[in-house]
Amino acid sequence: MNHSELAAFLRSRRDRVRPADVGLPVGPRRRVPGLRREEVAQLAGLSADYYTELERGRGAQPSAQVLAALARALRLSGDERDHLFHLAERPLPAAAHGPGAPAQPALLGLLDRLTTTPAQVITDLHEPLVQNPLAVALLGPAPVGRGLESSFAYRWFTDPDARTLYPAEDHPHHSRVFTADLRAVAARRAKDPDVTRLVTVLLRRSEEFGALWEQRDVALRRTDHKRIVHPSLGVVELDCHNLFSEDGRQRLLWFSAPPGTEGAAQLELLSVIGTQDLTPGPDRPGRRPC
Repeated sequence: MNHSELAAFLRSRRDRVRPADVGLPVGPRRRVPGLRREEVAQLAGLSADYYTELERGRGAQPSAQVLAALARALRLSGDERDHLFHLAERPLPAAAHGPGAPAQPALLGLLDRLTTTPAQVITDLHEPLVQNPLAVALLGPAPVGRGLESSFAYRWFTDPDARTLYPAEDHPHHSRVFTADLRAVAARRAKDPDVTRLVTVLLRRSEEFGALWEQRDVALRRTDHKRIVHPSLGVVELDCHNLFSEDGRQRLLWFSAPPGTEGAAQLELLSVIGTQDLTPGPDRPGRRPC
């Protein structure tokens, strides 16, 4: 492992990232244009001492998980991320569109600025990659693990608990939207093994999906009006928007409500109560990211 080159590369990338790029305040006493070491450590979920040792060219070989966290914190491009892994002599991470891959820097930059509305970055197979705190409060935390079970489209057709996110009368609409969106993705990513496996399993496990798939409706989900069942706020009516990455494999998804509406008032209240469940009685089933 090339400790000195890894250290120099980390320093150069840290100097390039501005505090505003990652949602940090710019104080009058800041002596460097980029991030401080402790700020990178905080963003990556590492101790400040550990990261400092890396930048000094010391310490043990960082794990793949640590490298992936640093790539996210420093907003590295795909090429830069691969270079980081090469310097640390670790195998390259999975392809940039999978559930274990980092969110693309451009979408992360926008997500960091959406501090007053629920937002998250997902893949085109509806695998959540990053959620902001309000998205966790509205939808619940993303599922742990990878594979088919991380896709909300998969869980929608195979796990009845996933459907508690929306009122029952809205379920047929969401089933049609998920299926039409998945058919558009499958056409664009022809013969992609991840898409093929998802469609194959859903055709085998869900008669509803099979019937909708045969209708051959095609429509990428760009905007939608949703009614979301929240354990404390009740039914929250919001508009859902999607911004696609350049390659179409990731999406920034966020929610909004017109000013003066009940939905807007509920979003303001959500920012106050956060992830607290204020309803009496036994705990409700966990909500799922859409």
